[in-house]
Amino acid sequence: VEEHYEDSEDGARIVRTKTIEVQAMAPDEAALQMALLGHEFFFFTNSASGRASVVYRRRDGDLGVIEAG
Repeated sequence: VEEHYEDSEDGARIVRTKTIEVQAMAPDEAALQMALLGHEFFFFTNSASGRASVVYRRRDGDLGVIEAG
């Protein structure tokens, strides 16, 4: 874990950079992993598309997936 400070345009600072092992899995498995970890998002490789993806909890309580293009 590397800690550094950078100011963004809105004044928020990036205070931590973390490197993780990204695993290939289906979005529903990623959602389960997210729930098990108690996080609001989970970064993974979509096993169907091979693309970097994020599953996340939406404000309405449902889940969404963002997939890199």
